[in-house]
Amino acid sequence: MSANRNEQHDKLPIRMLHDRVLVRQDTAEGERRSGGGILIPATAAVGRRLAWAEVVAVGQNVRGVEPGDRVLYDPEDRAEVEVRGVAYVLMRERDLHAVAADRFEGSQDSTGLYL
Repeated sequence: MSANRNEQHDKLPIRMLHDRVLVRQDTAEGERRSGGGILIPATAAVGRRLAWAEVVAVGQNVRGVEPGDRVLYDPEDRAEVEVRGVAYVLMRERDLHAVAADRFEGSQDSTGLYL
């Protein structure tokens, strides 16, 4: 991530409350590639698909994630908010399905994901 993006997030005029988590989606919805390199168009019918996002801010009662973590969530259950022209997703901590963070790599029996 570039320093400019970090500076932008550090200066957000928002303080999250309670168990709320503010995230920024990793990629825009659209075309994507399969593991084998096949291009999958945005119009392709896909079952319920979870999405990855970066945590930008957390409320004081959030215990399992920190800003900078990558989290897995259901894009169907989201509330979007725009701050200074950037779109974010607001959700409760309990709506997150998994966390991928560097701090988990050193722990024993770690897959790198906290499910």
